[in-house]
Amino acid sequence: PQGIGSPSVYHAVIVIFLEFFAWGLLTAPTLVVLHETFPKHTFLMNGLIQGVKGLLSFLSAPLIGALSDVWGRKSFLLLTVFFTCAPIPLMKISPWWYFAVISVSGVFAVTFSVVFAYVADITQEHERSMAYGLVSATFAASLVTSPAIGAYLGRVYGDSLVVVLATAIALLDICFILVAVPESLPEKMRPASWGAPISWEQADPFASLKKVGQDSIVLLICITVFLSYLPEAGQYSSFFLYLRQIMGFSSESVAAFIAVLGILSIIAQTIVLSLLMRSIGNKNTILLGLGFQILQLAWYGFGSEPWMMWAAGAVAAMSSITFPAVSALVSRTADADQQGVVQGMITGIRGLCNGLGPALYGFIFYIFHVELNELPMPESPSGGSVVAQYHLQQNSIIPGPPFLFGACSVLLALLVALFIPEHTNLNVRSSNWKKHCGSHGHPHSPQAPGEAKEPLLQDTNV
Repeated sequence: PQGIGSPSVYHAVIVIFLEFFAWGLLTAPTLVVLHETFPKHTFLMNGLIQGVKGLLSFLSAPLIGALSDVWGRKSFLLLTVFFTCAPIPLMKISPWWYFAVISVSGVFAVTFSVVFAYVADITQEHERSMAYGLVSATFAASLVTSPAIGAYLGRVYGDSLVVVLATAIALLDICFILVAVPESLPEKMRPASWGAPISWEQADPFASLKKVGQDSIVLLICITVFLSYLPEAGQYSSFFLYLRQIMGFSSESVAAFIAVLGILSIIAQTIVLSLLMRSIGNKNTILLGLGFQILQLAWYGFGSEPWMMWAAGAVAAMSSITFPAVSALVSRTADADQQGVVQGMITGIRGLCNGLGPALYGFIFYIFHVELNELPMPESPSGGSVVAQYHLQQNSIIPGPPFLFGACSVLLALLVALFIPEHTNLNVRSSNWKKHCGSHGHPHSPQAPGEAKEPLLQDTNV
């Protein structure tokens, strides 16, 4: 087989690291280019771009996964990495085309789906959780380091060098896949013909969502996930722009904020999560995580000083325990033969939020006229940037309206989560759930029966 050595988790780890390291370098330059390109409606256009990308990813992910079961993983790793990184060189060539290609690239921005399928092909079931954790930790590590490096290089040598470096790393990733990554899916596991039919139920992104209302407990869990992840997805899409343009953070401060938040989130999702699960139980851990999320969103919404953003960021790291705790609750209460169905519903809900959340946040920013009339002025010697206080003068009571809306949404999620029983078997009453499981139940599917873990970090733009 083509590639270096036999398929391993390390091949997948290197692919993920290089892709997101390249995008992480562009964190600071992207915020500047976004405001220069759309000076009047920065947050609205950012929300629309990320919203279109998220919805396209949600619609295409099942189909690309189904095709990779037929044609192999390597070709789709190459395809997803190429199209995800294609916009990078366009940043300096044509900003309009850069943002247009970013939104359309959502059709193929599902590298994580293919990487987790690749890992599932080459690991035993008892090894899979650790392998997924290694991939997710690599993703987090790339985002902890790269924004700071990109901000430093941009300040010393200019943004053009950062774009060239990111493009070179993306090309290196593509070359690595072509030369070094071996195919993980054995020939004997593929259909005899490349033209083999694909089950459209398998490729239907709404297939898992259709089963949500068939069990009251599943419905409560899915409503909780939707109401809590909708503001989280919107926050991820616009928060660093908000720090840069509204709160007056410098490029280095934004990079440092990302690094600190990433490190604290990793600690929260490992050490703190395990301690809470043992001491206060699964359901109470979910409620505590939602409480932290309400606090940090309200703090972001009312905060008008940089130190408030840092304090709220520490609370935000604690709120990252919610989704792992939800996945653990499902894995403990669902029957072994229904794990894939219920986990698939939750993943589908999150995918839908990745499209709706950014668009919603951008629209709320637009309604409340949260915009700047001028670019940030040169940075002061203290490291902060002197920013026009137009926004804070217009909305001094609520500096960040979408974050306050998000806090209300999570409060509803908390009220719904109170009605989820701690120990109850989930029963998805569907006449064709076995057929649905069968369509997704490729022997190398990352969500094999009994598999409780879900990727904690999703394939989203920095």
